[in-house]
Amino acid sequence: MAKKNTLIRVLKYVKKYRILMTASVILAAVTVALTLYVPVLVGRVIDCIVTAGQVNFGAIKPILAEIGIVTAVTVVLQWVMNNVNNYVTFNVVRDVRADAFRKLEVLPLSFIDSHRPGEIVSRIIADADQFSEGLLMGFAQLFTGVVTILGTLFFMFRLNVGITAAVVVLTPVSLFVAKFIAGRTYSMFKKQSEIRGEQTALIDEMIGNQKIVKALSYEEKATERFDEINERLEKYSLRAIFFSSLTNPTTRFVNALVYACVALFGAFSVIGGGITVGGLSCFLSYANQYTKPFNEISGVVTELQNALACAARIFELIDEPPQSEDADGQLGRADGRVELDGVSFSYTPERKLIENLSISVKPGQKVAIVGPTGCGKTTLINLLMRFYDVTGGEIRVDGKDIRSVTRRSLRKNYGMVLQETWLKTGTVRENIVMGKPNATDEEVIEAAKAAHSHGFIKRLPDGYDTVISDNDGLLSQGEKQLLCITRVMLCLPPMLILDEATSSIDTRTEMKIQDAFSRLMKGRTGFIVAHRLSTILDADLILVMKDGNIIEQGTHSSLMAENGFYTALYNSQFKS
Repeated sequence: MAKKNTLIRVLKYVKKYRILMTASVILAAVTVALTLYVPVLVGRVIDCIVTAGQVNFGAIKPILAEIGIVTAVTVVLQWVMNNVNNYVTFNVVRDVRADAFRKLEVLPLSFIDSHRPGEIVSRIIADADQFSEGLLMGFAQLFTGVVTILGTLFFMFRLNVGITAAVVVLTPVSLFVAKFIAGRTYSMFKKQSEIRGEQTALIDEMIGNQKIVKALSYEEKATERFDEINERLEKYSLRAIFFSSLTNPTTRFVNALVYACVALFGAFSVIGGGITVGGLSCFLSYANQYTKPFNEISGVVTELQNALACAARIFELIDEPPQSEDADGQLGRADGRVELDGVSFSYTPERKLIENLSISVKPGQKVAIVGPTGCGKTTLINLLMRFYDVTGGEIRVDGKDIRSVTRRSLRKNYGMVLQETWLKTGTVRENIVMGKPNATDEEVIEAAKAAHSHGFIKRLPDGYDTVISDNDGLLSQGEKQLLCITRVMLCLPPMLILDEATSSIDTRTEMKIQDAFSRLMKGRTGFIVAHRLSTILDADLILVMKDGNIIEQGTHSSLMAENGFYTALYNSQFKS
């Protein structure tokens, strides 16, 4: 049933190119008809040869010329048909890939967090490639094969009904063999695709974390993991290939029996005067052409099993439920008043994280969020940005529930700098203006100077036009973080979120950045996730979180006076 649904989905994509597919079918029919006409001409040539010395060359020459013309036209039409099939195939795969990528952009963050990046990449790249190969073979050989079978049957019935009937009786054997084997290859090809995705994910993980792998001497363990996956891939690949490789020789065996029967009955028919030698030669040619498509179609069926298995994995991604629909409301430039009213949230229902959390932040306040690892600090930021939706209560900005406005209008009001940097492959300028594409060069340079990144940018080979990426080694981690800070400095949003934004920067530069942030935050609401408490001593409000709850709140001096959990945290960092 799943395979049938996948095939229906594929045909829906093909439907868009139905005019070209109709042209392909017509071209297939014409080329097959011309191909089947050639044996008729060859039979006539043979009948012109009576015995030694009795050859009608006058009749043979025009027939040979006709054979040449028919063959040339057939070759041209086949070339056109192949181009049409290629165009349809690669456009269908392009459409499927585009739909998969568009779905990737609207999937909830929970899906991305719960799936390894390499496995997702494998679906969109490797599985789509496998799908295209099977689809191309299907278009190239399936139509032609079916038309060839029907055409040869028509011509054979015209030549001799009895021999043709014998051929038809033996045909279901070949079809049964192909169906029997194909039914056992689909599940194996699907498993092969799944394990291939697992392997891609592991390779992506090891390459992306190569420094950690080497630092922890994890190479041997990584190799063991790879070998284990590779062995499973080998097992299922061998099974799939073994069963699929049985299809062709078994159908060829059946087809050889068909050919032998035709030759035997045909020989007796020639002796009895029921058919000429040329007619038998033509019939044998048709018998060969009749059985050949079964070999090709059996191979196509095998490839289609693989293609459908890969397509099923892509469609699983496309069918994933997207993030909840945006409301129609718009949030203009916010004043920065943020309220959390009875907020509850958990990543999994069985493990509670944040429960009944309520805070009120006034416009322009600098709010610091501190607490031990796993207490919910970063989760709170994810909820403020609506990367995740609350499971209880509501979050309001300027009195509006953030679920009542579009995500885009909400996020335009936030500037966010995380501990983990992200740069796209492009010029330095393109990375800075990502949030404000129409920024002028003067604005970019001013933001860079405010973030103390202008100096090292000018030292790059091409300055602001230097092409960089997130992992090219051209920039240090601190320099990457400065570029991310520059990006926020350029946009000047009314609210800021800083999650250990200066963790990779040297102390001297950090002091300058803190000074720049202080100037930037004047009149703006700021949320700062901090592990180093020295960076938030001047915060207007410090929220101390533990186990998803705010257990203390106040200024640094008031919290120190309480001599509670915050005091213990602070003393643990600064005790001599």
